[in-house]
Amino acid sequence: MTDPYQQNNPGFGGPQYGPPGTGPDLNKPQDTAALPQFDAQQSDPYAQPQFGQPPADPYAQPQYGQPNPYGQQPGGYPPQYGPQGYNPNDPEAPYGRDQFGVPFSDKQKLVAGLLQIFLGAFGVGRFYTGYTGIAIAQIAVFWLTCGIGAIWTIIDGILMLTGKVPDSEGRPLRE
Repeated sequence: MTDPYQQNNPGFGGPQYGPPGTGPDLNKPQDTAALPQFDAQQSDPYAQPQFGQPPADPYAQPQYGQPNPYGQQPGGYPPQYGPQGYNPNDPEAPYGRDQFGVPFSDKQKLVAGLLQIFLGAFGVGRFYTGYTGIAIAQIAVFWLTCGIGAIWTIIDGILMLTGKVPDSEGRPLRE
């Protein structure tokens, strides 16, 4: 079965598609005059157009098999380093930056929130994030109110899980 949109090219020996055995016979010599010729001018993206030729499209993408003049990897993504977000090339923000450019903390939201919810009576979540004064106040409120102050620690833990509480240096907690 031949492609109705492709003209029959006698240099290629017949139909292009179909069941096995109907394609061109690759064992017999081809007529090289009918084959497209390679032009070195077309493969060099930096070559200057010759007089009388139209200039090459500067926005054209390299075709399959041609070298990529920009040296990018397929997909265009930078390589990943270690844990998610860890970037050793940025010493001021080794765990990455948020959408506003503020570096992430070395503390995690999940750890801080769960510590605050389950061990909030001892102020562990606030000690973890570096707020020693608030941690001592939570311990005092919890024990002086005979456990009613646990509401404060639970709400504080939920706020940590949602990312509303930064660490003691003002950096947002990382995922």
